[in-house]
Amino acid sequence: MDDPDTTRAERRIELGRPKKRSVRGGIAGRKDYARGSKTLPETDGRLRIARRFRDIVAAILVDQGGTDLCSESRRQLIRRFSAACVLAEDLEGRLARGEEIDVERHALLCSTLTRLAQRIGIDRRAKNITPSLSEYLTPQEAAE
Repeated sequence: MDDPDTTRAERRIELGRPKKRSVRGGIAGRKDYARGSKTLPETDGRLRIARRFRDIVAAILVDQGGTDLCSESRRQLIRRFSAACVLAEDLEGRLARGEEIDVERHALLCSTLTRLAQRIGIDRRAKNITPSLSEYLTPQEAAE
């Protein structure tokens, strides 16, 4: 049987198989957040709280018309809003389980969320998907 102190890579070399090439940043084809996140550096993006954070950010960006229509400062406000949402949801989950929570902290989070929502804008912005006149006429001309 194999020596337990031998690593998998060493066994592959002994069997004449080449050593597997490591892929920078983790497993090939995996999303960035699987080993960390550009949005949340040095974090494991697979955690429930990290996924929830990303979901909130994505939903608000859609409401705001997409990333391309948001300035960097608006995107930063959206991230802060999302972080406060996740914290508030965690406190509310504890409350629902019958645990004691810091009511002042929850109230402060709610107040912060209200102020951030006002800054971001809570009205949904429609993304203009109407084709331009030239885009509209090109398929028409091609059919003729």
